[in-house]
Amino acid sequence: MEIQTQTLPSFDSPLATKVRKQIVQALNDFNMIEDGDKIAVAVSGGKDSSILVVLLNEIRKRSERKFTIEAMLLDQKQPGFDAGSFKQWIESLGIKLHILEKDTYSIVKEKTPEGSVYCTLCAKFRRAILYDFAHENGFTKMALGHHRDDLIETTLLNLFYIGQLASMPAKLKSDDGRNLVIRPLVYVAEKDLKHLAADWGFPIIPCNLCGSQETLKRKKMKKLVSDLEMEIPNIGASILSALGSTQPSHLLDHKLWDFKNLK
Repeated sequence: MEIQTQTLPSFDSPLATKVRKQIVQALNDFNMIEDGDKIAVAVSGGKDSSILVVLLNEIRKRSERKFTIEAMLLDQKQPGFDAGSFKQWIESLGIKLHILEKDTYSIVKEKTPEGSVYCTLCAKFRRAILYDFAHENGFTKMALGHHRDDLIETTLLNLFYIGQLASMPAKLKSDDGRNLVIRPLVYVAEKDLKHLAADWGFPIIPCNLCGSQETLKRKKMKKLVSDLEMEIPNIGASILSALGSTQPSHLLDHKLWDFKNLK
């Protein structure tokens, strides 16, 4: 059966313009892209990374800086996985897509204890495979599609379940020092990505691992923030601002502040 070509509306719609400007702001604030960069965008077939790669490519066309964008998608051999429509859509926009095939689905299903979540092990495999590909193919940066709400939920997860004040950095060096990772969507609210995905109507590849589990702690954090937004409409922006405005002397971390010798 012939796959129908998907057509995007104008990149200059009010919502697309808003999201694009927020990405540009993050790129500038954290110096994420430099001349000569070869950027690999990790796409999952979901709304966030799909919008990221499309708008990054649009920013590339408008930017004075010279850099290239390519997408990489991991085929984990989930039952029913079909990247055909998604691949055609991405390539119709002039974006090169690499599909990496590795059966991590079977391993995650086998190794994850009954009742436990798949995310931790699944993410570990995905990260290793994508990091290796980016390094081996000469990419200078690797872009991930984590948005503002991901940062907020991660902060709350660390606070409530681990006892640590930590989130997702906008830019980081991988532990092995091989990859420089950027998150250009750090200023973008998930609700705007949902609305933009609905406006554009591009193909989505569903996840049958993490997406199939309804009791994840992250979903509890998402609901918590959503409930709080009923009373505090700007809570997302407020928490994001707090993540960029820490005061170590007002916390209890002895590694950051020498309390014992404070006279």
